[in-house]
Amino acid sequence: MNVNGQRIVVMGGSSGIGEAAATRFAADGGEVVVTGRDQERLDAAVRRIGGKAAGHRLDGADPAQVADFFASAGAVDHLVLALSSSSGAGPFADLDLAELAAGFDGKFWPYVRILQAALPTLRKDGSVTFITAASARAAFPGTAGLAAINGALEAMVPPLAAELAPLRVNAVSPGVVDTPWWSRVPEAQRTAFFEGLAATTPVGRVGQATEIGEAVYALAANGFISGVVLDVTGGANLPMGR
Repeated sequence: MNVNGQRIVVMGGSSGIGEAAATRFAADGGEVVVTGRDQERLDAAVRRIGGKAAGHRLDGADPAQVADFFASAGAVDHLVLALSSSSGAGPFADLDLAELAAGFDGKFWPYVRILQAALPTLRKDGSVTFITAASARAAFPGTAGLAAINGALEAMVPPLAAELAPLRVNAVSPGVVDTPWWSRVPEAQRTAFFEGLAATTPVGRVGQATEIGEAVYALAANGFISGVVLDVTGGANLPMGR
């Protein structure tokens, strides 16, 4: 199982989990195209990824830019959707519904539109991997909005795998991972949260982006896996981890 010589598009690959997945594909000889909105960050990510990596600046939430990209992208063997959004979090009683809608606009709808636009270019028996989040099936206060967004995506995986076969459709559902996504949280608060979570997680720590990247690679490279939502949470979703 390898992707040597195959073409992989990672939407949202200029940092964090997307970059880690792209790095893993590139290390195996994959021809990786990563996308992102910021050219400077994108260029830096391409240098870090190395191998046969290339960058393409676009906003994954812009339907016209997405359509133009896939119209000229050529054949694609594997597609990874790693776009993220922090909108939609917070206590339900005070949840701003406009913010929740923005969360769907920043992640759910882009995933749907990107996959529709990519279908004509995807290899018939290639793969699509969604990056969702463990909040989809967890019970953490303040995450009902995030659960709705990621849960909606995870619910689509099995029917899409059946409908689009032999194209394989899977998702990786990470727990808390130390990525730049958390940089919006003050350092002291972030450290305290990570330490508190680590104390109740079977593996005793939060995750690293490289570990999620390995999971993405495994689902894409293994041609006998489809319709799966893979939890990569360090066991935090287990009863003993609560």
